[in-house]
Amino acid sequence: MSEDANRNDADQNLDDQNLDDQNLDDQNARHAEKMKRRKALHDRVMASKTQEKGLLMVNTGNGKGKSTAAFGLILRAAGHGMRVGVVQFVKGAWSTGETVAVERFDDLVDFYTMGEGFTWETQDRERDIAAAKAAWAKAQELMADPKYSLVVLDELNIVLRMGYLPVEEVLPVLTGRREGLHVLVTGRTAKPELIEAADLVTEMTLVKHPFQAGIKAQPGIEF
Repeated sequence: MSEDANRNDADQNLDDQNLDDQNLDDQNARHAEKMKRRKALHDRVMASKTQEKGLLMVNTGNGKGKSTAAFGLILRAAGHGMRVGVVQFVKGAWSTGETVAVERFDDLVDFYTMGEGFTWETQDRERDIAAAKAAWAKAQELMADPKYSLVVLDELNIVLRMGYLPVEEVLPVLTGRREGLHVLVTGRTAKPELIEAADLVTEMTLVKHPFQAGIKAQPGIEF
């Protein structure tokens, strides 16, 4: 290849590099302008949100993660020094990772396992109803105590669905809770009345589960 040809190739490569640099500069400039507009919109939206209130929250749906998300919220609240009360309506006395973990925050988290276990384990409706009533009494006690900023009612949706507690009795207590109190209710098949009354509802959707592949429940994942 001649010297002129080599020089032409070098010039072309330089032109291509300059063009690439220019395109990159244009992309960066467009990105910066886009993010500037997005930040301005975000700031306007955030500035319009001026209210604070205690929230009624619901985690429901057939997917895994309802109680798992609840314990994430408990950890977040404890991180802010907020006092948290937890009532488990269904899960029995068997040890789980979350019950062991919250023992490390016993100055901020009070944990009450009031259930007798899953209904197919107890096989005793009257016993389940009695346990649900006792758990609901404890829940009302915690909600009335001003030292608590967050009360988690784990699997309350289950006992409502099973008819162990009448939703007509429970819902007015939840909606009439004291000012500033956050309440989180978990469990699949939340009652429509509860969903309507809640400030925040999250539905966990089952897409895929290891049980379907024959994989058993594992510590640190399911319990």
